[in-house]
Amino acid sequence: MTEQMTEGLGRTGVTGQAEAIRTGAISAVQLTERALAEIQRLQPRLNAFTQVLAEQALADARARDEQQANGTPLGPLHGVPMAIKDEVDVAGMPTTYGGAGSTTPAAADSEMVRRLRAAGAIIVGKTAMPEFGTWPFTESAANGYTRNPWDTSRSTGGSSGGTAAAVATGIVAAATGGDGGGSIRIPSACCGLFGLKPQRGRVSTAPARDLWRALGTLGVLTRTVADSALLYDIISGNIEGDRFRAPETRFTALEPTGPLRIAVSLRPTVAFVRPVPEVVAAVRDIADVLAGLGHHVEEFDPRVPDVTSAFLPQFLGGIREEADRVDRPDLLERRTRTIAAAARVVAPEPVLRWAERRGEQIAATVNQTFDAYDLLLTPTLPTLPPKVGRLDSVGVLRAMQRSLPMTSYTALWNITGNPAAAVPAGWSKSGLPLSVQLVGRPNDELGILRVARQLEQVRPWADRWPDLSAN
Repeated sequence: MTEQMTEGLGRTGVTGQAEAIRTGAISAVQLTERALAEIQRLQPRLNAFTQVLAEQALADARARDEQQANGTPLGPLHGVPMAIKDEVDVAGMPTTYGGAGSTTPAAADSEMVRRLRAAGAIIVGKTAMPEFGTWPFTESAANGYTRNPWDTSRSTGGSSGGTAAAVATGIVAAATGGDGGGSIRIPSACCGLFGLKPQRGRVSTAPARDLWRALGTLGVLTRTVADSALLYDIISGNIEGDRFRAPETRFTALEPTGPLRIAVSLRPTVAFVRPVPEVVAAVRDIADVLAGLGHHVEEFDPRVPDVTSAFLPQFLGGIREEADRVDRPDLLERRTRTIAAAARVVAPEPVLRWAERRGEQIAATVNQTFDAYDLLLTPTLPTLPPKVGRLDSVGVLRAMQRSLPMTSYTALWNITGNPAAAVPAGWSKSGLPLSVQLVGRPNDELGILRVARQLEQVRPWADRWPDLSAN
C-alpha cells in the first residue's frame, strides 16, 4: 500500500478505518505504524501526547492481524488506533493526570479502556491535559503547552486538549476525554470536532467511584457524529461500584428525527461575559439551518440560579481527591497544592454532599426548560480559541478568573448531569473553528446525536483539515 493510500485511510474516521481492516484494504499493523509515525511527526509542533506506547501498540496490532488471519470474529474497533487522556488508567503506564506527581504504573486498565480493547482498539498513547484537568487550557509545568492545529499560537482549550489536537489532525480517528466543566466540549469547540458529554453515569469511571463527585463524565472526541455514536455504544454501561448510573440506550440508532422544539439562548451563566459577534452569528446561523430542517426554533433563556455553590466545592473536592492519589505530591504544581490545601478546609465531606444536593435543586429548576422544548441551542464558547500561555505566571485566583469565561456555557450541564455536545458551526474569518452547543433533557443523548447528524449532513465539517504548513 502506498503512503498516499495509507494517509487517505487515516482520514476516514473510526468507521472507515474499521471497514478498511475488515475488508483487507489495510492491516492493523500498517494503520498503527501510520498513527505512530504521525505522532512522531506532529508531536514537536502540537505536543498532544504525554506517553507513547509504540512497542505495545505494534505488538497488539500484530496480534489483531493474526486473529483476523485465523478467522476470529472481529470487534467493531478491530485494529483501529486510539489514544487515551492521561487521567484514565492504562495497564503498565502511570496515570499522570497531566502532571509529574504520579509515577507508579497502573496495575490494570480502567473499565473504559478495557471495553475499547475488547472491541478491538489499539491504544497508541496517552494525551496531554492540564494538571488534574483543572483548567480549560492544556498547559502544565510538566508538559508545557499543547497547541491548536488550526493556529499553533492558539490554545486547544482543555482539559482534553491533547486528545483534541490528536483527533483534529487525524493522528488517531478518536480519543477519550473527560468533562467536569466542559472538558470534552471546550477542546472540541477549539479544534473543530464533535464532542458529546454524555449523561452523568453513562460511562463507568471505574476504578474510580466517580469523577469530580457529581460533575464529571468520561467520553470521546471524534470528527463525525457516527463515530461518536459507535464509540458510546461500546463504552457505555456500568459495573459494580459505579456511583452514578444511566439507563441503557443504543446510540447508533441515528434515523432522522421528526420536527423538534428547539430553544435558542445566548445568555451565559457567568456575569459580565458576552459572546463575541462571530459566535453570536454562528448560533443564529445554525438556528436558521435547524428551522430550515423543519424544527420549531425560538429564543428562550432558561431560568438558571447561581451555580457557584454547587460547582465550586465539587471542583475543589475533586482536585483534592485526585491529588491525594499521587505518590509524589511534592512534584505537584504550586497552584494544585494551593487548591488541595484550600479544599481540605472549605470543602470537607459535609460541604460536598450539600453541594451535590444544591446541584440537584438547580437541575430541577433548569430542566423545566425541557417541559416545553426538546433541545437547547447555545454557544459552546463565548470567544474564539485564546492564545496559548493563559496560565503563565499566574496564581490560583487569576487562573480561575481567566478560566471562567471558557466555561460560561458548559459548566451548568455538569452540575445538572444533562447530556450536551459541541457541534462544529463553520469557521471564523481568521480560519478558526466555531462551535455551538446542543443540550438535551436527561438521558437524551440520542436526541442530540440525531439533530447533530442532520446538521452534519447539510453543513458537513469533517472534510476540512488544518494546514500545519501554514502556521
